[in-house]
Amino acid sequence: MRTPITCLLAVLPLAANAAKPWQTVNDGETFKVDCEGTYQHHLQGVCTDETSIYWSFTTTLVKTDTTGKVLKKIPVANHHGDLCIHDGKLFVAVNLGKFNDPKGNADSWVYVYDADSLQQLARHETQEVFHGAGGIGVRDGRFFVVGGLPGGVEENYVYEYDDEFKFLKKHVIKSGHTLLGIQTATFAHDRWWFGCYGNPRILLVTDADFEMTGRYEIDCSLGIEGMTGGRLLVGSGRCEKDEGCNGTAMIAFPDPKTGFRFQNAAVQ
Repeated sequence: MRTPITCLLAVLPLAANAAKPWQTVNDGETFKVDCEGTYQHHLQGVCTDETSIYWSFTTTLVKTDTTGKVLKKIPVANHHGDLCIHDGKLFVAVNLGKFNDPKGNADSWVYVYDADSLQQLARHETQEVFHGAGGIGVRDGRFFVVGGLPGGVEENYVYEYDDEFKFLKKHVIKSGHTLLGIQTATFAHDRWWFGCYGNPRILLVTDADFEMTGRYEIDCSLGIEGMTGGRLLVGSGRCEKDEGCNGTAMIAFPDPKTGFRFQNAAVQ
């Protein structure tokens, strides 16, 4: 996940009532929000409680309102990856070792933060994530961590933990190879969504038991989150030399042909 990633979404108008975007944006409308500021490292993931948006920029954790205004931000260890929110807490996949090393020289953790204050609450070892923790999702109070994948391996892995981060099971996804494994994860609308790097970038969709239901050439490798109303929140961003990295989030809707779609959006 240390590989520089750039992607760009077309500039779009906000929904008519940007003050309450979650309540007003429905299928057929467009919503886009830019995270205020620039950061040293690229966006790794986004999540939301539909009141605030949380952004992981590798070495900075940021909380904004739904217009992108920064409410809080803190420096964090390199490197913090994808994140999820559950029961008023943020859970972030963290790797302190070598990411994607075939010999497993990773150092995988999940760091926990208070969603209101961003105060760190706990650290949990997840050393079972052999090639480095990079992404995390939550379902029914259990946590599912994803990460790296060396070249030549034709399946991805998901590591399941209980609510105290006791390791429960390693799941196998018959996905074919994806570059550096899986970067982002969320369980939404009765299925799993996994964002992957590559050229083109890849979205994997599985059922609740990690059986493949779709593989799409569409980008959510910098963040994907389930929302109410059948919606998704998809992260994007780019890095500019000497300027830093930025982040964007857009509401999307599941689509059986393309994986998901942005209304009225041209995506590059």
